[in-house]
Amino acid sequence: MTDGHHFNNILLGGRGGTNPGQFKVHSGGLAWKRQGGGKTIEIDKADVTSVTWMKVPRAYQLGVRIKDGLFYRFIGFREQDVSSLTNFIQKNMGVTPDEKQLSVSGHNWGGIDIDGNMLTFMVGSKQAFEVSLPDVAQTQMQGKTDVLLEFHHDDTTGANEKDSLMDLSFHVPTSNTQFVGDENRPPAHILWETILKFADVGSSEEPVVTFEGIAILTPRGRYSVELHLSFLRLQGQANDFKIQYSSIVRLFLLPKSNNPHTFVVITLDPPIRKGQTLYPHIVIQFETEAVVERDLALSKELLAEKYKDRLEESYKGLIHEVFTKVLRGLSGAKVTRPGSFRSCQDGYAVKSSLKAEDGLLYPLEKGFFFLPKPPTLILHEEIEFVEFERHGAGGASMSSHYFDLLVKLKNDQEHLFRNIQRNEYHNLFNFINGKNMKIMNLGGDGQGTGGVVTDVLRHTDDDAVDPHLERIKNQAGDEESDEEDEDFVADKDDSGSPTDDSGDEESDASDSSGEKEKSSKKEASSSKPVQKRKPKGRDEDGSEKKKAKKKKDPNAPKRAMTPFMYFSMAERGNMKNSNPDLPTTEIAKKLGEMWQKMSSEEKQPYIQQAQVDKKRYEKESAVYRGEAPADVDSGNESG
Repeated sequence: MTDGHHFNNILLGGRGGTNPGQFKVHSGGLAWKRQGGGKTIEIDKADVTSVTWMKVPRAYQLGVRIKDGLFYRFIGFREQDVSSLTNFIQKNMGVTPDEKQLSVSGHNWGGIDIDGNMLTFMVGSKQAFEVSLPDVAQTQMQGKTDVLLEFHHDDTTGANEKDSLMDLSFHVPTSNTQFVGDENRPPAHILWETILKFADVGSSEEPVVTFEGIAILTPRGRYSVELHLSFLRLQGQANDFKIQYSSIVRLFLLPKSNNPHTFVVITLDPPIRKGQTLYPHIVIQFETEAVVERDLALSKELLAEKYKDRLEESYKGLIHEVFTKVLRGLSGAKVTRPGSFRSCQDGYAVKSSLKAEDGLLYPLEKGFFFLPKPPTLILHEEIEFVEFERHGAGGASMSSHYFDLLVKLKNDQEHLFRNIQRNEYHNLFNFINGKNMKIMNLGGDGQGTGGVVTDVLRHTDDDAVDPHLERIKNQAGDEESDEEDEDFVADKDDSGSPTDDSGDEESDASDSSGEKEKSSKKEASSSKPVQKRKPKGRDEDGSEKKKAKKKKDPNAPKRAMTPFMYFSMAERGNMKNSNPDLPTTEIAKKLGEMWQKMSSEEKQPYIQQAQVDKKRYEKESAVYRGEAPADVDSGNESG
């Protein structure tokens, strides 16, 4: 490959978490991106000072040191990758990778090598272990010969590891020749001073900024949130969490629709642990209109050198904005905000429930996020398909007002978001369809054709019903449409049009007398329980008889047509001319596939035609029924 090499399932060593990522080496440098999104590490070839290879258990490790002293370890390469990567790095970066060996003898005496911010314990010429000096929280002398290192406690490391390194002690004899001292400053003191230059000592004492009394929904409680140089601390009455910034994958800033609160979510890998419960997302709830003013406890020199263009000396503004800006500047994590989706109330999310918990489902540009409990992040790239389902089986009274959304992942895991208001369907469907996600209806009425959504919502309003082959036949069941186009032939088992009046399984009846007739039949049935009902479709002698077609009132207004019906009327002739031998059902199927692939702009003329026809139908129906037009349910009300 001339443009570089790509390697999948490569782990970032140290506190990089347990998620593998994609490693790429190219003519301009190196890059590693965490699988599933998050922070990306990019290293310019001009910043690379040394590269090393080491054989570790079941894989090879690539070590990269850069000019500012940082050292990165990438683990998971195969033996055959070593030679190809070595040649590429030599040719394009001018750096020759060195080979290191791992000591497995178990000896606990040797030498110390400090290179940049990494301390390596060597047994002979082999490496026994290495630690990152910025992870050292405290270091002190114990007597004249021992140096004690205490490491930052990180509540995320315990989620995936049984043990965490808390402290380490080195015994340096006075006869040591590596760290030469004198009577007042023995060799151990020289080592201690060297470590002190690189250790993150003191940062745990004074935070850069503190936010008091913050409401955190997961893990639940009120906490004082301290932001330090390399970690954040959540201090509550019962819990105290310390989280390294390297564990933060991404930040989310998500306002709540028509609500005085805003979510800020800190996504972690690995997660923090409380008892036996893991928390991969810290869900913070801020008051949207609260204004704060904060000065950062940072020197001007540090701001200019390390945080230039990332942090300012002081901040004043909405609390969720100030918190997010400071945390982003300190941690380097990216911030995700709401994308293009808008609900029917012009919000960023739709009300829903997951695992019997009510919350908000945020459709984002690269995933879905359900908040606040259980906080569930689903990336688009993880989704196998989504399925819209009618809510409530058996014609429940609430089924006409709600629907469910099933999201199935590629790992066969499923998430069912229930009780979404039906007037959110079209915005949600158009958003999902625009992301080119596979939409299926495996349940429903079993009328799916080639994985296309079929009969998603039987009760959705007619002016924006999406095209489904079998349903179009049902929607064209009235006599006027039959006369206009013979291709629209209703199935003999068709139970009626999926419009505002098709809640039960009677044939289409838009007149009030028909509704009264149904009601009177039910009343008669309940008042005469001893009368045996004759079998449907049979004479008194039990023989089959043809069902008499209900006579249609000639004065009843013609039902409104859907956008797809207008599209079909315009394109069916062309389809017939191009495919004269194609059966009627196949023509309808191909028209449905064409409509499914059309963009919103291409559908707009037919949608406008349907809207005009719907208004006509509402007006005529109001006159016919003697009702006000406002009583006609359009399905787009926000209430």
